Amino acid sequence: MVMEDGMTSEGDDTHGANWYRTLVEEVNDLATVVDTDGEITYVSPAVTRILGYEPDELIGHEGYEFVHPDDRERNAEAVEAVLSNPSESETVEVRFKHADGSWRWIEATMRNRLDDGLIDGILLSSRDVTERKEFQIGVRELAEEYEAVLNNVEDAIFLMNVTGDDEDIRFEFERLSPSYERQTGITTEEVQGRTPRDVFGDEQGADLEANYHRCINAGETISYQEELRVEEEARFWQTKLAPVVTEEGVTRLIGVTRNVTDRVERERQLRQQNERLDEFASVISHDLRNPLNVAKGRAALLAEQAESEHLDSLLRALDRMEAIVEDTLTLARQGDTISETESISLTDLVGKCWATVDTDAATIEIVDEMTFESDPDRLQHVFENLFRNAVEHGGSDVTVRVGRHGEQGIYVEDDGPGIPADERETVLEPGHSSARGGTGFGLTIVKRIVEAHGWELAVTEGTDGGARFEFEMGD
Repeated sequence: MVMEDGMTSEGDDTHGANWYRTLVEEVNDLATVVDTDGEITYVSPAVTRILGYEPDELIGHEGYEFVHPDDRERNAEAVEAVLSNPSESETVEVRFKHADGSWRWIEATMRNRLDDGLIDGILLSSRDVTERKEFQIGVRELAEEYEAVLNNVEDAIFLMNVTGDDEDIRFEFERLSPSYERQTGITTEEVQGRTPRDVFGDEQGADLEANYHRCINAGETISYQEELRVEEEARFWQTKLAPVVTEEGVTRLIGVTRNVTDRVERERQLRQQNERLDEFASVISHDLRNPLNVAKGRAALLAEQAESEHLDSLLRALDRMEAIVEDTLTLARQGDTISETESISLTDLVGKCWATVDTDAATIEIVDEMTFESDPDRLQHVFENLFRNAVEHGGSDVTVRVGRHGEQGIYVEDDGPGIPADERETVLEPGHSSARGGTGFGLTIVKRIVEAHGWELAVTEGTDGGARFEFEMGD
């Protein structure tokens, strides 16, 4: 208080000091005073709640002792700034050591109060902002990861803003990844803020937006193949679209798309080839088999009515023709991809196939029992052809073994003469046969059916030097 003669009483100074201390001790923020050397001269009781210290544990120490080494320079610069310009405050964020040894982020606002008789130092008003800072750091790290993914992933990525209401939803491009720009020749600058119809025209834009609406309605990630011609080599795309859902609903769509034009073209060519194979199989089945049956019947009647040294050769030739027709028909129909499978017992399937083949005195050994997913009807051709191949090349007393190959696979091997290393690839080609009377299609049929299952076939040497065929099924 000021007395009538203008002098301030000592009692009033004491009252003011008490008032100030009461104020700083009651507020939630931490109040600290340091002198020009950085020594702590006062700490409010809030330090116990915020940093775990008793005030007396800090008073007399230099504040820098408790500041993280990486933040001390920034803290010193703020102190220097308020000393140089007393009229301005400085706010700084630093890590301060907690009493338990951990680091807490503190936001401190510094003010120069050296001219204030009650404070006589630099006043710091501080608060714990650890949660906020860690959140910011997490967001920044996430943003950096997001940028790294966006800039380095090979698949094309596009971000689409969603605005408006259910009656009038508007889609606008926000950003394209560098990979998207490289694959399409379209840049973010060209499309930002524009709709798919603006960029790709009404027809293609409407098709794109139909999928965007479908994603919003589903409220979850959807996948689809779309046709979007941006250049001759980029026409078909496999796209995965994910909605970003907030309290306001879907506010953004994130699309990851891959150029699958080459795959689509290959599939189209494969369909055309399969159609031609079906036509070929139809010709074989009807136009060749019928006259062949007539020829065999007439030859049989002729053999009953007359004797000729040429009849046996004629009948063998007709039988061979029938075998070629059957194998060719099987080959033409076995290349299609397997779409439906069922759980198969290896023992049951091998036993069934072995019983249908003329094996003479050959022996079958099933080394392992296992179950796997397969098309049993088509796989039956595989085992039957391999068993015939073993008997034809290994002799009537050959031993055939079937078992597990690796973690997930099957092998079929025999103890016959085997297949020379330089012929192991060619034996799988159509028309290759080293057995007298063979059609040359048996192992080609095996290869086609194995590949139709999505498996891999390898020809190698068996345990006893014979031929070994390995099917690698994968995962």
